[in-house]
Amino acid sequence: MSEITTYEKTKDSGIEWIGSVPSHWRVHTLYQLVTQVKEKNSNLQEKNLLSLSYGKIKRKDIDSPDGLLPASFDGYNIIEDGDIVLRLTDLQNDHTSLRVGLATERGIITSAYTTLRPIDTSNSKYLYYLLHAFDLKKGFYGMGSGVRQGLNYAEVKELRVVLPSQDEQNAIVCFLDEQCGKIDSIIEETKRVIEEYKCWKASMILEAVTRGVKPDRKMKKCDLEWISEIPFTWKTDRLKALFAFGKGLPITKENLVDEGIPVVSYGQIHAKYNTGTSITESLFRYVPESYIESNPDSLVHKGDILVADTSEDIDGCGNSVYIDKEMPLFAGYHTIILKSINQDDNKYLAYLFKSHVWRSQIRTRVSGVKLFSISKKILNFTTVILPPKEEQEEITRFLDEKCKLIDTLIENKQALMIDLEAYKRSLIYESVTGKRKVV
Repeated sequence: MSEITTYEKTKDSGIEWIGSVPSHWRVHTLYQLVTQVKEKNSNLQEKNLLSLSYGKIKRKDIDSPDGLLPASFDGYNIIEDGDIVLRLTDLQNDHTSLRVGLATERGIITSAYTTLRPIDTSNSKYLYYLLHAFDLKKGFYGMGSGVRQGLNYAEVKELRVVLPSQDEQNAIVCFLDEQCGKIDSIIEETKRVIEEYKCWKASMILEAVTRGVKPDRKMKKCDLEWISEIPFTWKTDRLKALFAFGKGLPITKENLVDEGIPVVSYGQIHAKYNTGTSITESLFRYVPESYIESNPDSLVHKGDILVADTSEDIDGCGNSVYIDKEMPLFAGYHTIILKSINQDDNKYLAYLFKSHVWRSQIRTRVSGVKLFSISKKILNFTTVILPPKEEQEEITRFLDEKCKLIDTLIENKQALMIDLEAYKRSLIYESVTGKRKVV
């Protein structure tokens, strides 16, 4: 991380989100520096389809069968290398997206976006970084008055911005390209390591729940469709012989309150939120306490397992969560409750349900195109493998310890990415507003 060198003489820019700037920097209104691009793609003269995603403008297959693509691209905007694209729609709902992108090639993009073309193309990259910094500050959400669904060029062009000399612009762009490139490389490497940790964890769970943790096991053939052999002392059973099935609350946003009885939602069970076997309390929502009397069958207890009855990823079908606390707790919408018939501790099975080989039983029976539905009927078809109780406990203790270690490693890497992203944001802001001297 580079040390900060500052300018000796500064002045108030008069722009709230920028504050003071070097005294020789000029203040402009955006329309003095850019024009709006409105060049329709008549007769499909251009076929290089572009899209703005996560702040990057990327190519998209114009011949894709994806139903989200329009029937015609004649109304799309033709843009050029160096144009700045703003997605100023859905401001009232989406407060997380990055809304500014820089085109690096000629192509077409939806006219629902606002495209700016710098009058002096040598200003392009600096202006992109400046508007990107404004975006990172969530500045677009504060423009206009009232609840806004979107902005247009007439409003955006009135933005006041600062502009250094061309030499300083070039130096700032060069500095940010280099520094942000290094940070992005570290972030990508960190993501790769996190995926390796997740694969390590999945592999360890699979080995433990299908072979146990004892070395040199005597194995026997197994006639189940999803596994060919199991340890000699293990047995198999139908899921429906072990559990009674319940259903979660069919609640909507209108039913929720700030305080009350917590609800385990589908989102908590889904893999992208839940990396372990237990619930994540920070994601709880709440319903009134009166629901305990009116909906007792949707209450879950320690030892129950919840299964999400939908999945956006066919490989994630059957995602489950183990209830490891005894507390008033409801299963939420799109969940199936597995209640132990024999009142057994089922944490071993919660780990088994995380394995891709067990989930393969569900994968072959689910229905759906984008969203896959999992029913009680499908779960009735599934089978499980069962070690002796003592060995189940041994496997659970082993996996609890090892998974906790891996989860800690993952959390540390995720924290590093958050810190790097924050540093990159501050680096961009400080550089384009003159808080950091890079010349």
